[in-house]
Amino acid sequence: MTPDTRVDPPHLGDERDTLRAYLDYHRATLAMKCAGLSDGELRQQSMAPSTLSLLGLVRHLAEVERAWFRRVFDDNEAPMLWSPPGEIDFQAAYDASGSTRSEAFTAWEAEVENSRRVERTAVSLDVTGHQPRWGKGVSLRMVMVHVLLEYARHNGHADLLREGVDGTVGA
Repeated sequence: MTPDTRVDPPHLGDERDTLRAYLDYHRATLAMKCAGLSDGELRQQSMAPSTLSLLGLVRHLAEVERAWFRRVFDDNEAPMLWSPPGEIDFQAAYDASGSTRSEAFTAWEAEVENSRRVERTAVSLDVTGHQPRWGKGVSLRMVMVHVLLEYARHNGHADLLREGVDGTVGA
């Protein structure tokens, strides 16, 4: 695996800086787990019956970023990236069988950059957006915590998937 170049979150800092840093740390963790692998290695699935792969995780987390930042704060009607038209199916993103690193990472990086823009331009963590699936308002704070927890959970899967590809131990 490539060297660990992630920036550690601050030990002391305000809430917003801490949330931003932890979210970026976990985004960098996902990228690090995928670094240096071919498309085929990124599509390598875990043990049956699971079809989970590193590329599937990248696609899924692009959908998570889109659902929680773009759809909540920018455009409630923005279509999901890999769901059937008019649907929100987070499972569809896991099927990376026909995907490439370029396709998945281009989408993921675009969604991450949009999410960062949303966070940077918000006047506070109390800014409220509309979660269309729930029909309710949610704060930027809640969205950042939720997305951070999604990354933390899925980076645990990424550790195991990377080990399956090349025998490394998770960082």
